[in-house]
Amino acid sequence: MWSARWLNAVLSPVVLLLGWHILVRQSGLPPFILPAPQRVGMRFLQVALDGSLLYHTLVTLGEIIPGLGIGAALAFILGYALAKSPRLERFLSPYLVASQATPMVAVAPLLVIWFGPGMTSKVLICALIVFFPVLVNTIVGLRSVPPDLRALMRLMRATPWQTFHLLELPAALPVLLGGLRVGATLAVIGAVVGEFMGADRGLGFLINLGRGQYDTALVFVAVATLVALALGLYALVLLLERRALAWQRNR
Repeated sequence: MWSARWLNAVLSPVVLLLGWHILVRQSGLPPFILPAPQRVGMRFLQVALDGSLLYHTLVTLGEIIPGLGIGAALAFILGYALAKSPRLERFLSPYLVASQATPMVAVAPLLVIWFGPGMTSKVLICALIVFFPVLVNTIVGLRSVPPDLRALMRLMRATPWQTFHLLELPAALPVLLGGLRVGATLAVIGAVVGEFMGADRGLGFLINLGRGQYDTALVFVAVATLVALALGLYALVLLLERRALAWQRNR
């Protein structure tokens, strides 16, 4: 089984690169439209060796991590309150849905105007884009706790804190971490959207720079780095999920 997985992991990028190379050769498109894989690889080495790729990647990561943490924390707190109070949920639901229905590219310029083009606006954009999926999963997870177990906790005269950390949190954790997985990938999108609106550093800035100079190879390098960041964050949440839910597998 492991050999098949490793084989697929190796063959998939090889097939992709081969198909890409054939497409460039057969189409005859100029490099500023579709660069060859070799050209992208050389551009990657160039920006990696001069340190600019690492610098801009760290800037974007420095926006993603606090945005993800703030958005997830606020979503969990509000989600817990909404799960406990259906009346509060009915009151706030129209505003929450409206905030999610508004495209982030429409809100991002306002945040840049209000908070400036620095790191603060980027972190807020990440937090806002992460907020809704984690909020919904928190509510769903807490409300999926079996009523019989809640009745048992009341029968045992458990305090609210004991009910929370002994019953509600373990029961809701699988759904909550599922929302965090989605939020981890969305946070990358939020950082790039913020950098598109106005920034002088970050991977979004690199994409804008490459687009303005018709350096399509640089755009490919920045996009591939963003994909790697999203995959890395997703893998970290998966690792957290495996460790936090080890008790389920043991059972």
